[in-house]
Amino acid sequence: MLWRYSLCNILLIYLLMVSLLLFLIGFYFILNDIVVFVEYELFMFNSSQLIMTLLFDWMSLIFMSFVLFISSLIIYYSKEYMSSDMFIDRFIILVLMFIFSMMFMILSPNLISILLGWDGLGLVSYCLVIYYQNVKSFNAGMITALSNRVGDSMLLMSIAWMLSYGSWNYFMYIDFFLFDFDVKLISFFIVVAAMTKSAQIPFSPWLPAAMAAPTPVSSLVHSSTLVTAGVYLLIRFNPLYLNSSLSSFLLIISLITMFMSGFCANFEFDLKKIIALSTLSQLGLMMSILSFGYIYLAYFHLLTHALFKALLFMCSGVVIHTMKDCQDIRYMGNMFFQMPLTSICFVVASLCLCGIPFLSGFYSKDLILEIYSMGNINLVAYLFYYFSTGLTVSYSFRLIYYLVISNFSFYSYHSILDESWIMLSGMFIMVIVSVFGGSMLSWILLPSPYLVMLPFNMKFMVIFVCFIGGWLGYFINKFNLYDIIYNYLYNSICYFFGNMWFIPYITIKIPYYPLSFGLNFNIMTDYGWFELFGGQGLYYFFNKMSFYNQKIQNVFFNIFFIIISFWFIILMFM
Repeated sequence: MLWRYSLCNILLIYLLMVSLLLFLIGFYFILNDIVVFVEYELFMFNSSQLIMTLLFDWMSLIFMSFVLFISSLIIYYSKEYMSSDMFIDRFIILVLMFIFSMMFMILSPNLISILLGWDGLGLVSYCLVIYYQNVKSFNAGMITALSNRVGDSMLLMSIAWMLSYGSWNYFMYIDFFLFDFDVKLISFFIVVAAMTKSAQIPFSPWLPAAMAAPTPVSSLVHSSTLVTAGVYLLIRFNPLYLNSSLSSFLLIISLITMFMSGFCANFEFDLKKIIALSTLSQLGLMMSILSFGYIYLAYFHLLTHALFKALLFMCSGVVIHTMKDCQDIRYMGNMFFQMPLTSICFVVASLCLCGIPFLSGFYSKDLILEIYSMGNINLVAYLFYYFSTGLTVSYSFRLIYYLVISNFSFYSYHSILDESWIMLSGMFIMVIVSVFGGSMLSWILLPSPYLVMLPFNMKFMVIFVCFIGGWLGYFINKFNLYDIIYNYLYNSICYFFGNMWFIPYITIKIPYYPLSFGLNFNIMTDYGWFELFGGQGLYYFFNKMSFYNQKIQNVFFNIFFIIISFWFIILMFM
């Protein structure tokens, strides 16, 4: 066990050092506007070169530094969280494979190498989701793997379609073939692939289902690796779908995803699923601002969201770990007196998610909403946007109320709540970075300060919506109106919103009917008519015919023998 602890400590130091080095190099690349492009030709096929390509620019380097920074703290956090696991070394190896697959995808400007990192993420995520090896984990892993395979098939079709261009590097043909039909088709494949990986509607159900994985994996997946791969892919491919019908399509899908996830989180009682739905809401926010073409703002929010979302999952992991693996927030309550440090970290992370001023989420989220207010968009989409923001604040304050403010619940009385310093040390670092990371990144990433000119009412619209959403989330839970509404008035409506608009049932039923048809067709043909008239049927037929033939020959031989005997007797008497 000691060598496992030392392995976690070594990985913590090594990944932190590499993360700091990559961040400093990325900062140097920003200041001097440097891009390093590394190519190695593997072979050539029909004038199409298969090249292993790596792209080192400030965007990929800073993103890799954030991935390694969060991963190092999560591996150190896992030393205590997974201490009772007999196979913690296997768990750490899977996490490292997951990190390296993400880094390979980040560095790849080539669709084939992107596919390798993309498939690596999908395969290792499946292994991590089914890590606990129960029925729920296997079902969640299957949904996760099958949903992501749709994106893999889209990337494969893009690779096949790009064979006629002579290169699979995505920036080689943008200026020349921007209005070509093939490029529009390729861009559609890329957008659908990004929608599957970032769990936009109708591919959303796999994201809450993936919560069957251990909490450190959830913290890594939802902050900087798996779900952000689709957003990062669209950041790189942004010139393909910008100023086209695909951008409007992406805007509509992202707005519906934001609204659906925010609404469902207010009806959910599973702690990890609520945080997963908040990730889905923030992914919709990133996708929507990408549809306007603001790639740096989406990248900015991607990094700030990674910081506080990792902290939020780490806090939830401490709560679940000390509450005897209970994830129902109705059994929790008044944790501030029993787990004060974890409660402080959790409240800070939730306030960052809400976009409270001068925390990290404020610098990116408020800027995105103000830029959106300046855009040429209709009123319905505008109201959807701000209503979804209010829902984010509502379920965040609802979560704070259930965990920190409300009275003692069932588990809170008899559970011995103990905060581990190993897990708290990583959380303290994440708190500091979550509070100050947004302002630091706004100074580093944005080339000049944004000057947003808006009327007074639109300027304070974000703060107003945040206060209204927070008050609503606290008020509904404080006076128990939620239970009255849920039990008596709108039971079916609450059931509809609490189950993600029945999308999980639809996605389960969609493969069910073709699979059942295939099974019945297989029974009727391969096990039925084909069996009767195929190899087995012919075997039984010829076997029966040969048996009859042998019978007849045996009977004829007896008759022939009698006749011959009769002739011999006649000849003897003559």
